[in-house]
Amino acid sequence: MRHKKSTVNRSFRVADQIQRDLAELIRELKDPRVGMVTLNAVEVTPDYAHAKVYFSVLLGDPAECAEGLNEAAGFLRNGLFKRLSIHTVPTLHFQYDQTTERAADLSALITRANATRAKED
Repeated sequence: MRHKKSTVNRSFRVADQIQRDLAELIRELKDPRVGMVTLNAVEVTPDYAHAKVYFSVLLGDPAECAEGLNEAAGFLRNGLFKRLSIHTVPTLHFQYDQTTERAADLSALITRANATRAKED
């Protein structure tokens, strides 16, 4: 049991480090499609071969941004090689995360419903 827990903790530490390093590396990208990006989460496969990187965008088109990030994935992975002290640096897969967008929509719905209820009372 001890071995499994330490493996899981290491996986979280690696994902966290990848997220921090990627945030810095993405700021260096010159691609106009990649605007103000926030990395929300990184999920690394148990063998460290792949990492899903969930991001949101403050300005710009999410689909274009994902395209730009995925095209730069090799360059970004190379940057990680220089920064991380692990044997296998995962292949990066960028995916737009709609969680904050959905939360804002839900919040607006709740506000409207409460306003409607207040009028009825």
